[in-house]
Amino acid sequence: MRCPFCGNTDTQVKDSRPAEDHVAIRRRRFCPACGGRFTTYERVQLRDLVVVKTNGKREDFDRDKLERSIRIAMQKRPVEPERLDQMISGIVRRLESMGETDIQSKAIGEIVMEALARIDTVGYVRFASVYKNFQAADDFEDFVSELRPPAQDT
Repeated sequence: MRCPFCGNTDTQVKDSRPAEDHVAIRRRRFCPACGGRFTTYERVQLRDLVVVKTNGKREDFDRDKLERSIRIAMQKRPVEPERLDQMISGIVRRLESMGETDIQSKAIGEIVMEALARIDTVGYVRFASVYKNFQAADDFEDFVSELRPPAQDT
């Protein structure tokens, strides 16, 4: 593993332990050349996924991009980072087990929204506002009104 500080390719593993509920391995590394310390994660990747955008453009699936978008939606929410890691790993496993290498971006968005809805309503609405491209406050209002149960007559 190349040192991110000096570029040395001869780094040493100082500690390894399971992470993300045993679906990844967290490794603490040390660079003898510059003394830098850094962490890497090792995960199983079942297949190389390609995301097909709505405009037809294709790009390699990027777990980090998925994670960034979810963490932005969940910023300052009372959800443990480990729970988000588990959710992200579950989404990736679900995508990999779909049997297809080409996955529509819309399908990914729907899976993420489904997962977020189970964890945190505010994060769900935040993600939806970007995913569904809300343009005005009315868009939020309409979306949130769909989340509320219908009023009961008494």
